[in-house]
Amino acid sequence: MTVQPSSPAAIAFREPDQAFGGLGADAAAGLVAAASDVALILDRDGVIRDVSVSSDDLAGYGIGDWLNQPWIDTVTNESKAKVAEMLDAAFSGHASRWRQVNHPGDNGADIPVRYFALAAGDDGRVIVIGRDLQASAILQQRLLQVQQSVERDYLRLRQAEQRYRLLFQSASEAVLILDGASRRIREANPAVKMVTGRDPAAVIGQPFTTLLHASSFADAEDLLTSANSSAGGAGSPVRLTGGATCLLSASLYRHDRAASLLVRLTPEALAPVADPNTALTAVLARIPDAFVVTDTDLRILTANPAFLELTHLASREEALHLLLDRFLGRPQIDLRIMMGQLKEHGSLRNFATVIRSGFGDPEEVEVSAVVVPDEVRPTYGFSIRNVSRRMAVTDSGTPAGLGATARSVEQLTQLIGRVPMKDIVRESTDLIEKMCIEAALTLTQDNRASAADVLGLSRQSLYSKLRRYGLGDLDD
Repeated sequence: MTVQPSSPAAIAFREPDQAFGGLGADAAAGLVAAASDVALILDRDGVIRDVSVSSDDLAGYGIGDWLNQPWIDTVTNESKAKVAEMLDAAFSGHASRWRQVNHPGDNGADIPVRYFALAAGDDGRVIVIGRDLQASAILQQRLLQVQQSVERDYLRLRQAEQRYRLLFQSASEAVLILDGASRRIREANPAVKMVTGRDPAAVIGQPFTTLLHASSFADAEDLLTSANSSAGGAGSPVRLTGGATCLLSASLYRHDRAASLLVRLTPEALAPVADPNTALTAVLARIPDAFVVTDTDLRILTANPAFLELTHLASREEALHLLLDRFLGRPQIDLRIMMGQLKEHGSLRNFATVIRSGFGDPEEVEVSAVVVPDEVRPTYGFSIRNVSRRMAVTDSGTPAGLGATARSVEQLTQLIGRVPMKDIVRESTDLIEKMCIEAALTLTQDNRASAADVLGLSRQSLYSKLRRYGLGDLDD
């Protein structure tokens, strides 16, 4: 039989007479004051005759004013019985025990003090030694608050876990939790049996690939790897071991410094219909015309790759929040006209202007734009088509449209804003002159002498203009 060791008993001084026999009154008073935060000297009636306070906190509560008051009157009502028991024990010569007593405070809060009382002489005096418990009370209060907070957090976690379990168990699609590193199945919901034909308990601890056909291993691994490095994206169709096809999607989450994958296997019948906006976004990303969306201040919100290529920007992020007039239109001319048309009519079609980049000369473009009204955030959409290849350029740098393409007054008016006005006036004059010569030649059946008379020109002037405009065969 094993004997349990007993608790060590208290040890008293062996020779107290020798140790304290020569101790004077001052030394005894200093010893008592040093060993306590508050010390009281009571007479045989329990009245306080002397006080020593070494605690600054207790001194501020007016303990020095307790002189000549019964000790039992300085405590709260629930502590009076404890004081009476300690005094009875001290007066009868019995050893008392430490008791916590509360004193009423000025601000309504009780002041906790732990007291010990012992007889001090034949005249019935009693020495009461007290230790301030306010710091301990504050710590206890904080501990209680922390415990209550932990219990509330634990309750919230339990409720969240219950909701998670309910959703996990009732989901119509197969949901599995995989270890992020080993790809082994940690948890599986009941729908796994309906989708894969495998018992959920049987697949726990198995590699995820045991549910897939060999032909889908590579696609599934690519999707899980991409989920490890991002928040997860569009699902990928995979084939299961039973031959069924499901949509596989995965998302990464972390718990206790470990990465896990939330994997869903959705049957084809439950797979969501493709979002048409996704197809529209894909088209805008590949269309050769530049497309850009701005706010009402013409700050770029998004742009397609064709716009980035046209403006020589490296990425969409670099274009965000830049002002569109940094690239589009002649300064203080074109955008003002375009914005006026948009505000008045809500749309703009085939407006001829230029686009500028940080490199090279401006390029001729046509702009169509539309206003997208929204009470919270209206936006503008701009479609920009590069038409610089349509217009040949002469040696002087003037667009060939001034000498070859401009065949009508309508075409000349389209040049407004694209070339200086003096060039348009000169082109208009040349166009009218050329049309008059062609009409005169037609009227005289290509008789140049008669055409010169009709036009009021000399033959030399007519021949000079024919050469200038490249009319007729002058070799004869």
